[in-house]
Amino acid sequence: MINVQVASKTRETADICLLELARPDGGTLPAFSAGAHIDVHLADGIIRQYSLCNQPGETHRYQIAVLREPDSRGGSRQIHDQLGVGDTLEISEARNLFPLEQEADHHLLIAGGIGITPILCMTERLSHLGKTFELHYCTRTPEETAFRQRILDSGFSDRARFHHSRCRDGRRMDTDTVLANPTPGTHLYVCGPTPFMEHVLASARKQGWPESNLHREYFAAEELHLEGDTAFEVQLASSGKVIEVPADKTALEVLLEHDVDLPFSCEEGVCGTCATRLLEGEPDHRDVFMTPEEHAANEEFAACCSRARSKRLVLDI
Repeated sequence: MINVQVASKTRETADICLLELARPDGGTLPAFSAGAHIDVHLADGIIRQYSLCNQPGETHRYQIAVLREPDSRGGSRQIHDQLGVGDTLEISEARNLFPLEQEADHHLLIAGGIGITPILCMTERLSHLGKTFELHYCTRTPEETAFRQRILDSGFSDRARFHHSRCRDGRRMDTDTVLANPTPGTHLYVCGPTPFMEHVLASARKQGWPESNLHREYFAAEELHLEGDTAFEVQLASSGKVIEVPADKTALEVLLEHDVDLPFSCEEGVCGTCATRLLEGEPDHRDVFMTPEEHAANEEFAACCSRARSKRLVLDI
C-alpha cells in the first residue's frame, strides 16, 4: 500500500472533481502506463478503482477524476463531500488492464462521459510518442465535458472531436461512420458507461473489426441476476481441500470464510484483483475485465462474481 495526501482538489464539471495525489514527504510514486488504474481505500472499508489521467512518466503525482454517482454506495459521495486537501489515504500500486497496443499503425479512441479518464492519458501518451490517433469524446453538453479545455489547449486538439447529445448545436457521434472501413493496423479503445461501450463494440463487430483490435474498460459491472444459481465446489490445488459454494454466496465469500488468503477489491468482476488461475473445470464467467477470447480459454476465474457450469472447479490456490 502507498500512503498519499490530497495535494489539490478542483472541479472539472458540476459533478466531476479532479484530485491530485502525492506522497506527504514529496517522494516519487511508482511509474505507471497509459490506461492504468489504482485502488483508493476510503473510510468504512470502501475500496474504489479510478483510472489515472495524468501523463505517464510523472512520478511526483497521480491524478484521478471522480464522478458523483446519483446512486453512490458511498465511494464517490465520500470523495466529493468529505475528502479535502491535506487529507491522507492509502492507494494501491497502479495496475493496467487496458493497455495501449503501442505498435499499432493507428489508434481510434472513443470516450463516453467519465470514460475520458484513461482515454485522456492514452492520447497524451500517444501524442508524446508521435503516434497517429483520433479521439472522439461523447458527452451531453460542453458544460458536462471534463478536461475540455485541457484537450483544446493540447498539441492534439486537431485530432479531437467532441460530440454533444443535448446541445442545440451539437450532434451525437455517428458511430457507424466513425468505425467504417477498419484497417488491420488500427486498434479501437473505448471506455464509458456500459450501454455506450456495448453500442460501440457491437457496431465495430458489425463492420468487421477483428476482436483482437478491440479494447475496452468497464467502470462497473451490470447487476447480476442470481435466480437459478446452484451450488458448486472449488478445490484448492495446493492442499486438495474441497469447499462447497452455496447458491446464495460467491466463491470469494466462501474462500474468505475458510481463511483462504485471496486478494480482492471491487467485488464486481471489474478490476481483476481476485482472478485466480483455473486448473480444471468449466466456469460460468461473469466478469467484465477479461476479453471473450480469455473467457473461451478458461485459464482464469474471477472468484468475486463468476460461478461454475461443472460440478467442481480446481483453482491454483
